[in-house]
Amino acid sequence: MAHYRASESKREQFRRYLEKSGVLDTLTSVLVALYEETDKPNNALDFIKLHLSAAGPEPADTEALRMELADLQQQCNLLMEENKELRNRLMQYEPPPEDGAAE
Repeated sequence: MAHYRASESKREQFRRYLEKSGVLDTLTSVLVALYEETDKPNNALDFIKLHLSAAGPEPADTEALRMELADLQQQCNLLMEENKELRNRLMQYEPPPEDGAAE
């Protein structure tokens, strides 16, 4: 009898863990979406996988995108500096346009 209570306690802890982490809400929403489908898919498991994967990109993909973003921001900053420097050099050789210049 004590073994049954310990098992029930572990089950309840696991249920609370799933609830706290949002797993139950996500699964419920996917199952509701499947229930509300007028044309039921041939493969319910594929439907569930598709809707679960729509939750967001994989962590590895996210990290790769963050690294790419950082690289591109650094490259953009370098190009902005180069552009600024080239504009300054250009201003040395070309006089600024005068207001009311002859037309």
